[in-house]
Amino acid sequence: MFSAWDRRDRPPEEGTAAGLQGFAVDKTFLSSLKGILLETELALTFIIFICFTASISAYMAAALLEFFITLAFLFLYATQYYQRFDRLNWPCLDFLRCVSATIIFLVVSFAAVTSREGAAIAAFVFGIILVSVFIYDAFKIYQNEMAPRATQGDQQ
Repeated sequence: MFSAWDRRDRPPEEGTAAGLQGFAVDKTFLSSLKGILLETELALTFIIFICFTASISAYMAAALLEFFITLAFLFLYATQYYQRFDRLNWPCLDFLRCVSATIIFLVVSFAAVTSREGAAIAAFVFGIILVSVFIYDAFKIYQNEMAPRATQGDQQ
């Protein structure tokens, strides 16, 4: 039997180099509509996070959490790593992410604008823009991924 030290000193097998290619970034996805939407959502959530940090720090957790969730989805889609988790319904998860983020940012944006500070008003404006991007993303997910499945089930 080999110990852990012996396995570490052996040259890597051929399969391990191929396993590292699972994290290769698909550049065509980043330039697709879904990739651009995710990148826009990521940038806007970061801007809102900075605005909330400058004005009302109580609301920055929502923007930071959504930033990390969007970053995770962008990573999973850009590397095609989500295909390894075939038991999850990714379009439904992405749709729910968009709907929940829309609700959260609507509430937080309107709550922040009541403080009447400059950065809070900027967060409100970027929040409304972000909500429109999330609504468009949810609409495209529903249109492309969920609606065709419902019509296929009716034909059978």
